[in-house]
Amino acid sequence: MASGHSRIIDRVVTRLKFKQLRLLIAVGKHRNIQNAARELNVSQPAATKMIKDLELDFEVQLFERTNRGVIATPFGEALIRHGKLIFAQVSNAAQELDDLNEGSSGRVVVGTLLAASSHLLPKAIERVLQDRPRVAIKVIEGTNEVLMPDLRTGEIDLVVGRLPTHRHRSELAQEKLFDERILAMVGKDHPLAGQTGITFDDLRPFGWILPPFETSLRRQVDQYFLKQDQYIPPFSLESVSYLTNRALLQSKDFIGLMPAQVAARDIESGLLHRLDWTVPFGEGPVGVSYRMQGQLSPSGQALLTALKAVATEI
Repeated sequence: MASGHSRIIDRVVTRLKFKQLRLLIAVGKHRNIQNAARELNVSQPAATKMIKDLELDFEVQLFERTNRGVIATPFGEALIRHGKLIFAQVSNAAQELDDLNEGSSGRVVVGTLLAASSHLLPKAIERVLQDRPRVAIKVIEGTNEVLMPDLRTGEIDLVVGRLPTHRHRSELAQEKLFDERILAMVGKDHPLAGQTGITFDDLRPFGWILPPFETSLRRQVDQYFLKQDQYIPPFSLESVSYLTNRALLQSKDFIGLMPAQVAARDIESGLLHRLDWTVPFGEGPVGVSYRMQGQLSPSGQALLTALKAVATEI
């Protein structure tokens, strides 16, 4: 006799339709079957039947009606997540075939955080393009909180940068490439530029450029400021844009926090100065994250290999 799991698999493989998954995702988005049905251009009774058929096939309840609308159950949330991944994989396959048809040799989408954007990722891309000059590479910049959900749903193949302090779901693999340290940076005309033996008291009068609230580095900064007699900067702004931060440091008497690898070239050229103050927080691993389920495309695997090679040199 077939087990419950194999029975469900056999039934779903023969009966599941893409339109059912599209409806499932739409209901999860709208929290309303009527609006989801309108999006797919089907009647509400037909949409309700499709959801019921899914529940019968998977033998679970996918949605429940509440005063806030139709809310996905944990079973529904899981199936919606896998449905998004299925559509992302189909889209990636279609895009890769299109790239091949146009003379490209594959496609890879990589998310990058600040720690990887100035040196590690560009060098790795150079290596890939040497061997695969026609590969199509798309780079998306952001924070872990923005990039990781797209990585889980298959819209991004790899995320490179500071690894999060907590793992983003068990389905992601995370490999450390090297440890990064944080430097306190100022412009060349800042009053503290070139001074030695700087203490935190010397930093108090100045404004700061800080990472966003959702980042682990920002949490460490805030904890440190609290320990310094609940210090509040006279002025602060949040930014993950290196070009913006560099311009502000050059024009204003701000203090910025930057990964050492990111700031290295501007320090060498004299555009920015490293403060003679050891940042007592922020050291952590830089690495790459990717989905464990589903194999990376040849282009994605080539980029992963190149990242590891460049990290070894760093």
